[in-house]
Amino acid sequence: PALFVIGDSTSDVGTNNYLGTLARADREPYGRDFDTHRPTGRFSNGRIPVDYLAEKLGLPFVPPYLEQSMRMGVGSVGLINIGGMIQGVNYASAAAGILSSSGSELVGMHVSLTQQVQQVEDTYEQLALALGEAATVDLFKRSVFFVSIGSNDFIHYYLRNVSGVQMHYLPWEFNQLLVNAVRQEIKNLYNINVRKVVLMGLPPVGCAPHFLSDYGSQNGECIDYINNVVIEFNYGLRYMSSEFIRQYPDSMISYCDTFEGSVDILENRDRYGFLTTTDACCGLGKYGGLFICVLPQMACSDASSHVWWDEFHPTDAVNRILAENVWSGEHTRMCYPVNLQEMVKLKQ
Repeated sequence: PALFVIGDSTSDVGTNNYLGTLARADREPYGRDFDTHRPTGRFSNGRIPVDYLAEKLGLPFVPPYLEQSMRMGVGSVGLINIGGMIQGVNYASAAAGILSSSGSELVGMHVSLTQQVQQVEDTYEQLALALGEAATVDLFKRSVFFVSIGSNDFIHYYLRNVSGVQMHYLPWEFNQLLVNAVRQEIKNLYNINVRKVVLMGLPPVGCAPHFLSDYGSQNGECIDYINNVVIEFNYGLRYMSSEFIRQYPDSMISYCDTFEGSVDILENRDRYGFLTTTDACCGLGKYGGLFICVLPQMACSDASSHVWWDEFHPTDAVNRILAENVWSGEHTRMCYPVNLQEMVKLKQ
């Protein structure tokens, strides 16, 4: 009946438009190839994966939570726009991390993973007041919760060595810290009757134009050090997911390996019709990874020939392929133990 979204800029549809932050995509050329051809707050030239997945589920694009709450005014719980929330809410916030401190020193305000889960809990209470407890329990049990977060804990925190974090945690220790934090939040969601979770792994961050430029990649080779840390994190996430299902058999977490799906695209670019796997469509400097996309003049004419839209984010074309993999494994299997199409058929 509904799609609820938790995450960072990979799934933000406009949350950060309402926050004092540099991490915003509310200006051109962002959104130029979107359905409305206008910037919405999505960090892409067009759609992001959750848009394609909403379509597959027969649902409208999921609106940002802050848009719903701002529209109704703070404290107007009785007046909350139930119609706007009944088919799902998007809590995702660009620059957010699993850890609350990730990203805050760099870009300003964002809504961290813990805060987003608290917003889900608030939504649950608001719906329970309006619809009744039994109907809300049923809604949450049958709905899909999509979680895509973690890149910023590396990009804006660990790799930048903020507060000397690398002295306190070796990569594997930091990964364990992150995975444990994700597990705790999934348990908090379970406590309010969330039963179907799509948990996205991290993409090959070390292949993003920003790091190709930053680490001086000569011929577009990905940065192995970064990718190896990400692979280890993904492994931890997948193991945690299977353990959670074992502990709570009435739940289903499907871990989707974004890394695997992305590498398939990078290695088979001709099959997918991409001309470049290294250069951002919109950016400055080598690989377009030196500076974020801020002016329409910085963008290439045809984003669909590029894997990367800006220094960190993929194009609409890549987002569609990844979403098709999450839905049915159309191009390559990404989700374990079930894909989204199989998950929605599962009976509680």
